[in-house]
Amino acid sequence: MKTLITLTAFLILAFNPAKNESTWIGSFSNGYKGATISFDITADGKRLENLTFKGYWRCSGRTEQITMGPDKSYAIQNGVVTGVITEPENGGSSAFRFDLNAVVGSKTASGTLRININALSCDTYLLKWTAQKK
Repeated sequence: MKTLITLTAFLILAFNPAKNESTWIGSFSNGYKGATISFDITADGKRLENLTFKGYWRCSGRTEQITMGPDKSYAIQNGVVTGVITEPENGGSSAFRFDLNAVVGSKTASGTLRININALSCDTYLLKWTAQKK
């Protein structure tokens, strides 16, 4: 019986691993209505990953709907994120630029986000956001 319980516990853990990160979802107080921001924070609280912006930006004089975020992650130090990710890294003026500033608490986070491509005149402009831990 003890072997059966141990095997059952092993199978439960193997197929239902502990979640390694927390998911956060938020909205913007400026910019186009309905835009959202989402991201994950690693279990150790040291990285902000999977940043995703769903909303609109101005690109060469036109409004376009986009869903995007960087492949790389941001460092969190003492609950603060300050960083710019450029993809591709050596892309020059045609690279995507993700500028994020945030203060992350235990259940809420807030900050600013700007995504742009200089050479194509594409820009979300500086957006202010708040997010809650799911």
